[in-house]
Amino acid sequence: MVARPVVSAAEAEAIERRVAEFERRTGAEIVAAVEQRCDAYPEVPWRAFALGTSLAALSALAGDLLRPEWTGPGSLLIQAMTVLGVGALAALLSMLVPALGRFFVRAGRMREEVRQRADVVYLAHELFATSGRDAILVLVSRFERCVVIVPDRAYRDRVSTGEWGKIVETMTPPLAQGRLVEAFDTGFAAIETMLAAKGIAGARTLRTLPDAVVQGPLPWGGNA
Repeated sequence: MVARPVVSAAEAEAIERRVAEFERRTGAEIVAAVEQRCDAYPEVPWRAFALGTSLAALSALAGDLLRPEWTGPGSLLIQAMTVLGVGALAALLSMLVPALGRFFVRAGRMREEVRQRADVVYLAHELFATSGRDAILVLVSRFERCVVIVPDRAYRDRVSTGEWGKIVETMTPPLAQGRLVEAFDTGFAAIETMLAAKGIAGARTLRTLPDAVVQGPLPWGGNA
């Protein structure tokens, strides 16, 4: 089965152009990766179903208390069908509407799933294979609205976790608003400024990693 593109052709072209500019100016190699979502979150529809049926049942109970004359064998059957129907609709909407789906997943769980996917993408695409061990993976996931940056060991003692975290913070607002290209523009600019300030920027003629946005199947058949 052919994987559906996660980004449009125009978005991919804009991001890849920015990748090439970044590498030309800094000498470091950077890889942009985009995920639609990093986990199926099977608990989401069940939680939505439970909430939907609970609210519907409470509404039915309130109706019975306010208008007891409406209660009867036929009405009870209708109420039961309504409660289950509301629960099923809530479960369906939680899978179709990202904002509703996110409501039923803990933020910490989403961040951890995106972090794990970034580690998988980093290894699967062998970002550690650059001669200077200076590759940087910037992965964003649209459903979770999360950004993860995975730097290679060349930056280990020169850039702190907090500094990478501040760059992630600058990328998150435009990503949350659906402005994917702007999120990468903002992040790349912040990384470039930081590297220049630390004297890490340099010139390189050999490129090890492609500029293409990483999306779709991983080399061993998984989903990037």
